[in-house]
Amino acid sequence: MISILIPTYNRVSLLAETIGSALSQTRSDLEIVVVDNCSTDTTWDYLQQLATQHSCIRIFRNGSNFGPVRNWSRCVDEARGQYAKILWSDDIMDAHFLEKTIPLLETHADIGFVYSNYSSFTDHPKDSDAQTDFGPSGIFPTNAYILKNFTGSPTPVSPGNAVFRLDDLKKSLLVDIPNKVGSDFATHAIGNDLLIYLLTASKYPKYAVIAENLIHFRVHDGAISMTSGEKKLTLHYNLARAYFAETYRPDLIPILNSQILLSILGCKEATKYGLDSISNFYISSGRTQFDWAFLALRLLKKATSTVTHAFQFNR
Repeated sequence: MISILIPTYNRVSLLAETIGSALSQTRSDLEIVVVDNCSTDTTWDYLQQLATQHSCIRIFRNGSNFGPVRNWSRCVDEARGQYAKILWSDDIMDAHFLEKTIPLLETHADIGFVYSNYSSFTDHPKDSDAQTDFGPSGIFPTNAYILKNFTGSPTPVSPGNAVFRLDDLKKSLLVDIPNKVGSDFATHAIGNDLLIYLLTASKYPKYAVIAENLIHFRVHDGAISMTSGEKKLTLHYNLARAYFAETYRPDLIPILNSQILLSILGCKEATKYGLDSISNFYISSGRTQFDWAFLALRLLKKATSTVTHAFQFNR
């Protein structure tokens, strides 16, 4: 059985499309677990009506709103499947998503997760504003995913376009992430998603990619990625990476620090979050070594990009 997990809060206007895309999957061996984080609109009423119409839909409601990540965790706790797919309550799955991704986990015990490309849209998936390209389809070493993520190459950070084994999702979804600056990851939910990938990758030798847009992310004012701002996102994803590197992959710290330095230099809000020093990204002191060659290359690329942009603008 496959569990599609939908955490939601005040999304009654969007849920019909989201749940409809889950019900439209070409695989039928699934359950749809929806957890309402004590919505103040009519989300719960809508879910109760829907659950009476579809036996595969299991609904739950929290007694109070205890933040987004704890709601994600509640979804995972209520799930009963062998495999799990997180579906954000504003997004839409392609009807063939499970059909094309789950078999790779079923037939390859050494694959930790499978993800697809995705498109972003505002009004309708067919009118997508942007599409991703994570490279060709295939099976790859998980160390390649980790290195790509740490060096700024295109990799997903949201598990919304991936499938995992439920047991791995339970272990890799951290509500709270230890850090020096008191950042409340359970509330801002920036980095918990990425760590699902990184922690799972540390346990398996391989992962898989489907080079098709099998998930459609809705861009709207209520999305976490829109309300947080690019600079805050960059800083806190690097804070999550620092936790992973310090705990599991100290060899990656010099490369990560080069990225951190660039994010600090380019963000006036770094002081606001207590992240204006590389040492503040790590719990232990003395984690400030650099990969100077990598840093020089990134600075060169940044300078070249700036010059090219200026030339095109002036022309």
